[in-house]
Amino acid sequence: RGPPGAPGALAPFPAAAPSLSPPAEQAPKKKVGKKGTGSKDPVVVDALDPKDMSKEQLEKHVERLREELDREREERNYFQLERDKIHTFWDITRRQLEEKKAELRNKDREMEEAEERHQVEIKVYKQKVKHLLYEHQENLTELKAEGVLSMRRAQKDHWAQEMGLRKDMRSLQVELKEQELANNVVVKSMSLKQEEEITRLHDNFKKQMKELEAKYTKKMQGQRDDLDLRRKTEIHEVEERKNNQINELMRNHEKAFGDMKNYYNDITLKNLALINLLKEQMEEMKKKESKLEKEKADLLLQNKQLKESLQQAQEQVLELRKKLAHYNKDKEALTNTRARLKVTQKELKDLQWEHEVLEQRFSKVQAERDELYQKFTKAI
Repeated sequence: RGPPGAPGALAPFPAAAPSLSPPAEQAPKKKVGKKGTGSKDPVVVDALDPKDMSKEQLEKHVERLREELDREREERNYFQLERDKIHTFWDITRRQLEEKKAELRNKDREMEEAEERHQVEIKVYKQKVKHLLYEHQENLTELKAEGVLSMRRAQKDHWAQEMGLRKDMRSLQVELKEQELANNVVVKSMSLKQEEEITRLHDNFKKQMKELEAKYTKKMQGQRDDLDLRRKTEIHEVEERKNNQINELMRNHEKAFGDMKNYYNDITLKNLALINLLKEQMEEMKKKESKLEKEKADLLLQNKQLKESLQQAQEQVLELRKKLAHYNKDKEALTNTRARLKVTQKELKDLQWEHEVLEQRFSKVQAERDELYQKFTKAI
C-alpha cells in the first residue's frame, strides 16, 4: 500500500466519503491532503482551508483527490508492467545466451568426436589392409607348400615304382644269369622287353609329372589372380574412401583458411586506410604550420618597416594589435594542432604495432596450418 502520503495510502479515504460529517469533525482525517506538499499544514484548495470549505467544496476536493489517486494507481500499474516486461526480456535474452553457449559447446564436442572417429577409421582401415596382405601372403605360402608337397609325393611314388622295377630287374637278372647258359635268346628278348617297359614307364611318369605340374601351376596361377583381383579391388575401394576423406578435409581446411585470410585482409585494409587518413591529416597540419610560420615572418618584417615612422605606427597600431590577436589565436591553434598531431602519431604507432602483431599471428596460424596438414598427410 506504500507509506503515508504515497498514492497507495489514500485507499481508505473513499470508504469514509459517503458519510461526511461537518468540517469541524472531519478535520483530523484530512491528512490525506499532504500528498502534493509534504508539509504538516493542511492543503489549501481554491485558496481555502479545508476547515472553511463547504460540503460541496469538500466533495469536489474529494473527487479531485480520487481522480489523482486513480491516475497514480494507473501510472503505478503501467510502471509495474514495464518493469515486468523488462525482466521478462532480460530472462529471455539470458536463456538465449545460455542456449547459444550450450550449442557452441555441443558443436565443439561434435567436432572432437568426429576427429576421434576419423582417426579410429584410419586405424581400422590400416588394420584391414594389413590383414588382407597377411591373408594374401598366407594363401600364397599355402599354395606353394601344397605344390611342393604334391611334387614330393609324386617323386616318392616314382621312386617307389623305380625301386620296385629295379628289384624286379635284379631278380630277372639273377634268373637270366641262371638261365644264361640254357637260353641266351630268351634272356636277350626279356632284356629288350624290360628295357622297353622301363622306357614306357619312365615316359608315362614324365608325362604324369608334367600334367600334375601344369595342373597345379594353373591352379596356383588362378588362385593368385583371384587374390590379386580381390586385393586390388579392396585397395581401390580403400583408396577411393581415403581420397574422398582427404579431399573433404582439404576443402574444409581451405575454406577455414580463406575465411581467416579474408578476415585479416579486411583488418589490414582498414588499418591501412586509417594510416593513410592520418598521414593526410598530418601533411595538412604541416602545411598549416608552414603557412603560419610564413605569416609570422611577414608580420615581423612589417613590424620593422613600421618602426621607420612613428605617425604611421600610431595609425596602424590598432591593426597590428588585431593582427597580433589573430597571431596569438593562430599560435594557440598551432599548439593544439601539434598536440593532436602527437596523439595521432601515437595512435599510428599503436595501429602499426597491432598490424605487426596481427601479421605475426597470421604467420603463426599459417605455420600451424601447414604443420597440421603435414601431420595429417603423414598419419594417412
